[in-house]
Amino acid sequence: MTGQLNRVDVTVLPMGWMTRDPGSFPTEVSGSWSPALSPDGRHAAYVSDRSGVPKVWVQPVGSELTFLVDTGEQPVMAVQWSTGGGWLACLLAPGGAPRHEVWLVRPDGSELHQVAGFGADTADNMRWLPGRSLLAVTENLTQALVIDPVTGERRVIASGDLISLFDVSPDFSRALIRRGPRGDRHIAVLDLATGVEEHVASGEEAVFGPDGSIWARCDAGEFPVLIHVRDGEVSVVASSPTDEVESFALTADGSRAAVLWNVRGGLSRLTVLPGGAEIPLPGLVAAGPSWSTDGSTLAFTVEGPGQPHGTWAWTDGKLSPVSVEATAPGAVRPVLEEFTGHDGLALTGWLFRPAGPGPHPTVLWFHGGPEAQERPGHGPLFQSLVDRGIAVFAPNVRGSSGFGRTFVNADNGPLRYDAIEDVASCVKHLVGGGVADPARIGIMGRSYGGYLTLAALVTYPELFAVGIDVCGMSDFATFYEHTEPWIAAAAVSKYGDPVHDADLLRDLSPITRIDRLRAPLMVVHGENDSNVPVIEAEQVVAALRARGAEHKYLLFRDEGHELLHRHSRAEYLQETVAWLTHHLRARN
Repeated sequence: MTGQLNRVDVTVLPMGWMTRDPGSFPTEVSGSWSPALSPDGRHAAYVSDRSGVPKVWVQPVGSELTFLVDTGEQPVMAVQWSTGGGWLACLLAPGGAPRHEVWLVRPDGSELHQVAGFGADTADNMRWLPGRSLLAVTENLTQALVIDPVTGERRVIASGDLISLFDVSPDFSRALIRRGPRGDRHIAVLDLATGVEEHVASGEEAVFGPDGSIWARCDAGEFPVLIHVRDGEVSVVASSPTDEVESFALTADGSRAAVLWNVRGGLSRLTVLPGGAEIPLPGLVAAGPSWSTDGSTLAFTVEGPGQPHGTWAWTDGKLSPVSVEATAPGAVRPVLEEFTGHDGLALTGWLFRPAGPGPHPTVLWFHGGPEAQERPGHGPLFQSLVDRGIAVFAPNVRGSSGFGRTFVNADNGPLRYDAIEDVASCVKHLVGGGVADPARIGIMGRSYGGYLTLAALVTYPELFAVGIDVCGMSDFATFYEHTEPWIAAAAVSKYGDPVHDADLLRDLSPITRIDRLRAPLMVVHGENDSNVPVIEAEQVVAALRARGAEHKYLLFRDEGHELLHRHSRAEYLQETVAWLTHHLRARN
């Protein structure tokens, strides 16, 4: 690749700046996320839903002036600023679906055009290559590409099942790739001339340093660590016996690395190497650390209870807000509860408790993944329920991330029965501790949490007075049949093979025992969801309708696996609170 590929672009700033009105948005606003800095660190691009739909905004660091970059009508999931400064790469979600497209646009809003994710393809893992205005992208987890934003040239770097591209060396002789399904991914160096791959580590994230060495988040041990590989020698540069290296960001010159830690339980800590100096966080949970190309400024997001995602910048030891919303007054901070499962496994969960003595009507909430983690972030639903006297318990049952390699794999395949039994252990803990009224316990969750909700409702129907399934799987057979091929391929290591493990998956599918469900159930789904397709909701609703069981179906026509439009989240919040307060006989 020659010619224009290595030229340095000039950052063009737009006309038509406006002044933000911070703190004027309703509680269902998510805030701002995916911070990306201009090469000199003076401006930040980020995604915000302040207009009602997630869009790209550009803002000078230290100023309230901001500019909306027109990327069309579709929601934006992420943005990255090119190392030369001339382009913003935007990850769009058409129809709110899991399928993604990559569009490029100048920071002044001109020259908008699509470069990846055409037709039925999905594009992810976009990253500007350091020192070059070239964009690395992976399509369908089968094809790794480098794209020239000016000529549109798409160069295939590697291909194969369940592959992702991390980085390409400046001389285009080597590429850093990731292969493998969920829970079993490894990083390798690919020789682009010979096609020979050399294993680096088990892990999820890696980049080349400017000297050709490799920095990687390695999860081969119990807790992920940051390693540096130079001339075949591996050194661990950041580790902890109790906490995980969640992610990292390396400056273009390789002189500093920001390390984001997942502190046991779900809190965040952010340090800078060398030296390990800690950056004070204005909130409990941080994400998305990203350096400016010149290494002068680090951007990241922070959130907390009643505190939407806010974008912050750290320069020369000074922390300054970029796009930050006001924290809701009177927000309840959760307490981390510790208890044991049926087999003695240590479990934890975040308890949001209303004022006054218990026992309270209580709702259990289960996160998605399952390799995700419930953390004390922004949750307007939790705050709304607590305000109505309903306690909320958000546990991290086995299979959750943040607690080590053994814990995250403790629900794989046939071990999923133990994860379902963890739900009963949560109820036992809450009732035994005087938190929950055993006659007024509800359960809900999203994605895998929706599956776990359905599984618990049909396994322990006597425990729950009400339930809400948000885009959960009800039948593994239909899930595998209708989900995206790359999602299905990656899920086998976690759930089981749809052919060889068919009997196990049938027994684990809630739809096979739907006649045992006793609690009134609300089902929520996005019509365009191609991750957990809408058939998963429809077959539950059809079964309940046939039995005359009490239920409600909330279908969002313009959404996918996530509710990306603020009006959808507002409706979801209103309907969910009404459903739970009615059936748990809580105050309105």
